[in-house]
Amino acid sequence: MAGGNERSMRALKEVWKRPENSLCADCGKPDPDWASSTLGVFICLSCSGIHRNIPSISKVKSLKMDHWDDAQVQFLAKNGNAVTKATYEAHIPIYYYQPTYNDCQVLREQWIRAKYERKEFTEPGKQLPYSDGVKEGILWKRGRDNGQFLPRKFLLSEREGCLKYFTKQDAKEPKINVKIDVINATFQPEKIGNPNGLQITYLKDNKTRNIFVYHESGKEVVDWFNAIRSVQFHYLKVAFPIASDNEIKNRLTRNFLKEGYMEKTGPKQREAFKKRWFTLDHRRLMYFKDPLDAFAKGEVFVGSRENGYSVQKGLPSGTQGNFSWNYGITIATPDREYLFTCETETDQLEWIKAFTSVINQAMTPQEYAIEAYFKFKS
Repeated sequence: MAGGNERSMRALKEVWKRPENSLCADCGKPDPDWASSTLGVFICLSCSGIHRNIPSISKVKSLKMDHWDDAQVQFLAKNGNAVTKATYEAHIPIYYYQPTYNDCQVLREQWIRAKYERKEFTEPGKQLPYSDGVKEGILWKRGRDNGQFLPRKFLLSEREGCLKYFTKQDAKEPKINVKIDVINATFQPEKIGNPNGLQITYLKDNKTRNIFVYHESGKEVVDWFNAIRSVQFHYLKVAFPIASDNEIKNRLTRNFLKEGYMEKTGPKQREAFKKRWFTLDHRRLMYFKDPLDAFAKGEVFVGSRENGYSVQKGLPSGTQGNFSWNYGITIATPDREYLFTCETETDQLEWIKAFTSVINQAMTPQEYAIEAYFKFKS
């Protein structure tokens, strides 16, 4: 018996060491140490918890702590991540957001359920709830003034190229009507205080407006998210006919590069530093009095190094404004310097890393136009 166990463990380790099994089959996290004995995939601890919630589909076991018999090992050897992905991920729409281990729970759970439970990607041309170019339904939206979440009707239309929401079910005119190409959507469960919280942002008069929504159903809110991406993809295919699918995919919804509190001072650099919530959305650094504000109190354009932008650790000597946090950052632009302070050195280094990644990228023609707008406005 002991010899059989040792043989099974050796065989298990051989399958486990295959290159295709070195990343979690669902989120891509390195070195997965769990597996599904019914699906034949190698997964990380976090994804194994999601699999455990769908026991009719997946039975999970630890590769280190649990016993695997010969038949189970042979099943893993016959399948594994590459073979299983070829079945369950055979026909993923290019616009569908495939989450990583850095993404929130609702995105990862619905991705796993879409693959294995609902089998959304096993057949070509399958009609999906986010693929027909129109979506209508109720989302709970945070009020701009009172902060209460109330049910609102939303309508997404590929034909009209827009997203609308209505304050009443029977309202004939929408409260907002936003063109699809200026919309971004990103999951914000911690900020919104709901595991299914979604932040929708759009540009109005070249200023960013935030809308915070959620739905009780994780599937419904993720379907809304992918419906937005689907409509955006098809809109951009028409607008940029020579662009490749991957180029267009990279222009769909994006996560913010960095968010968090910093202190800032005014343009004279003699005012007291004030604590603000900052969001870095590529080249737009926005700051808010409260993380759930609808509009930013101000925005800073972060250009490229070749155009005279840079970021430095610390504040200029002789800075006069009073500040309570001691880890300074200076962003230099062609026109002025912006001064910030962080509460911890870790925050400081993370912000500098984020700013540096933006500054090191060459600017696109569209970004030159945005920069010109910021200079004109100031």
